[in-house]
Amino acid sequence: MSVPIGRACFRLLPQFAGSRNGYRLMRGLSVHAGAPQVQPSEKGHTQKRSSALPAAASGYHYSGGDYGLLEASPGGCACCSPASDFRSNGRRLISASQASTSGRSMTTHALASAPAEPVEGPEALKAYVNRRIELFEQFKLRESEAVQRARAENVPIRIQLPDGSAKEGVRGVTTPQDILQQLPRSVAKKAVVAKVDGRVWDMFVPLEGDCNLQILTFEDPEGKETFWHSSAHVLGEALESCFGAKLTIGPALEEGFYYDCYLGERTLSEADKAALEKRIQEIVKEKQEFDRVVVSREEALSMFEENKFKAEIINGLPQDATISLYRCGPMVDLCHGPHLPNTGLLKASAVNAVNRAHWRADVNNEPLQRVYGITFPDQAAMKDYQHRMEEAKRRDHRNIGTQQELFFFDRMSPGSCFFQPNGARIYNTLVELIREKYWEYGYEEVVTPNLFNFELWERSGHAEHYKDNMFLVDIEDQEFGLKPMNCPGHCLMFGHRMRSYRELPIRLADFGVLHRNEFSGALQGLTRVRRFQQDDAHVFCRPDQVMEEVSSCLRMLDEVYQVFGLTYKAALSTRPDSYLGTLEQWDTAESALKAALDQTGKEWELNEADGAFYGPKIDITVFDALRRKFQCATIQLDFQLPIRFDLQYKSAGDAFERPVIVHRAVLGSVERMFAILTENFAGKWPLWLSPRQVMVIPISEGSVGYAQKVRGTLRAAKLHVEVDASDKKMQKKVREAQLAQFNYILVVGEKEEAEGTVNVRTRDNVVHGMHSLASVKDVLLREKASRSLTSIFGGHEDTSSAEASDQHVQNGVALTTAR
Repeated sequence: MSVPIGRACFRLLPQFAGSRNGYRLMRGLSVHAGAPQVQPSEKGHTQKRSSALPAAASGYHYSGGDYGLLEASPGGCACCSPASDFRSNGRRLISASQASTSGRSMTTHALASAPAEPVEGPEALKAYVNRRIELFEQFKLRESEAVQRARAENVPIRIQLPDGSAKEGVRGVTTPQDILQQLPRSVAKKAVVAKVDGRVWDMFVPLEGDCNLQILTFEDPEGKETFWHSSAHVLGEALESCFGAKLTIGPALEEGFYYDCYLGERTLSEADKAALEKRIQEIVKEKQEFDRVVVSREEALSMFEENKFKAEIINGLPQDATISLYRCGPMVDLCHGPHLPNTGLLKASAVNAVNRAHWRADVNNEPLQRVYGITFPDQAAMKDYQHRMEEAKRRDHRNIGTQQELFFFDRMSPGSCFFQPNGARIYNTLVELIREKYWEYGYEEVVTPNLFNFELWERSGHAEHYKDNMFLVDIEDQEFGLKPMNCPGHCLMFGHRMRSYRELPIRLADFGVLHRNEFSGALQGLTRVRRFQQDDAHVFCRPDQVMEEVSSCLRMLDEVYQVFGLTYKAALSTRPDSYLGTLEQWDTAESALKAALDQTGKEWELNEADGAFYGPKIDITVFDALRRKFQCATIQLDFQLPIRFDLQYKSAGDAFERPVIVHRAVLGSVERMFAILTENFAGKWPLWLSPRQVMVIPISEGSVGYAQKVRGTLRAAKLHVEVDASDKKMQKKVREAQLAQFNYILVVGEKEEAEGTVNVRTRDNVVHGMHSLASVKDVLLREKASRSLTSIFGGHEDTSSAEASDQHVQNGVALTTAR
């Protein structure tokens, strides 16, 4: 059976309730013969930790969770393969922030890489390119002959369109492009790629039989992926022609693309971006057509014998792999496709950044240059993108964290955050919110050890796949490790005595400190750290209780996300091909999860065969004010840990039965949610979450005493209040308080002291005038207790001045922040 070079990908999975949860997938990892099969253990842990993730090249943004590892996911394309040794088949994308590769390898085992040869001079490169084109045209002749034979055979086929109409064609001859010419011009103008019987298909590749045909545009997810994948090829062509680069891999990202290339001792800089952009624009104007051929392994190796990187990918493919090549102008690349009809569709383009990388994400291998780019079908979309990227930079939680004195990092403890008083207030408020929900939903909070004998991880199954991610220490000739997750400890807690069915469900929650040994190059603000806490909980229940417990988890996370003002969508991942347990267990569990999702009344997606090997799961994707996606919450069923720990309860019939474990988290890691909310609110925290709630400003030195009295009254009501007793002018102090994002500024003078009042204004300079201190305290406490996202002073949201508006609309993009 022929195995195509699929778009093999790494899927970033949840390691444990809500950490690095897998919503974003690296499209295009190479498939290698003999690669170990990835068997994730509990919550998706795999054999090696993920690659380093420096700041995003095209604006700071997240994609998914932060503490997950890499699991093989279906797909993969050799041309855009980020050098993995996983065997898989799918098509998923990651964001630019996940694409960088400093740090240790993300492969399960390192393939030996011989030193790369020096980059050739212009003449050698010209000879290589000319020979490559010559070989491609030889291979293309076979494809043309096959079309001619099909034309002679003239076997009719029926092509069904989405509107119910049908077109006639000839097998092996008619292409989607031929059908497109029979459709309205408005459809043809936006066409990017085809979908044939559910499979994404080149517009220029002949159809193989009767089929359902759909024309995709840039607005379709597969259309975007094809658009940016083709753009990566254009970038590769520019890198070759401008700098004589040896190309390695060039995947599409969730938004944009990159290409890794080898330049010997040369390092690209920001100054080189202009040359690349100019060459890309020339390629676009040339409207170079994409073309495809299928070749043997020997033919592929002959095509790329001067490029050791491509040769290494080819040699690592399964023996029965189907290998295809694509040509675009002088550029020929090893690739599964599909691609655009021609480069002229790339109406707007830009080179975003140049970073360093390493071949196969291993610092011991050749240094590479990673060039990020972005393209769109029109200039309006580019302007919208650029606006969002600028806004993303402005909202970067690392910058806001410094400006507002929320947190910092120090080399004395890399990857472990120092939360300053202001940051600790936010951190603790998030934890308090979850604790409140725990009380409402019947969870019991527990405290478990940080340090465990390594025997525990061997018993849980984490040792085999997760040891490299742990901090280990020898104590009295025994190996111990700091816990990277809570579930094994909770299993010990459940199993320490006999349980009755009457006790179930048992809901154990734990804010215990977790440690994961991330690469130093992978550490990135609060989104990827070594020390963190999760709102981690495990529900031990009977099989007949699963649906109600999952429904309860869904209600809880819905309430929490409503408090934050975040929208989300849910996806159910079902039984994978490689699973543990019985079909009956899986069918029952999946039915329960589907019923729970239906009960919410919200739309949800089905990810067939995408569950963890130990049970199905529900992943929650959250959207922030910039339309960015994050996977935080997760609900996972687990049939395997109860077996590993021999967990049992006594049933009504006195028989011993095994419980089902529901792993769940809402925030995920508190650190990561802190970062997400910082950027979502752009540092303009709602009152209930704000570390700087009230600033009292005395007009003169004589009013400082009354200002301190006001502070004392409000602080006694558990509000965070400061007094600016400096000798600056009142107007300057007000402005500084507004810039520091104090929700309310209370100005006091002799008149206010005499009448027991304060003069109220907000950080957006909405002036409410004089009010009694008692009434102000009452309003602020009501706003805090209700967890309102906007000011309720005056009984309505403040919108009385243009400066007060937090609704920035530019190019049709609404960026809403809390008042």
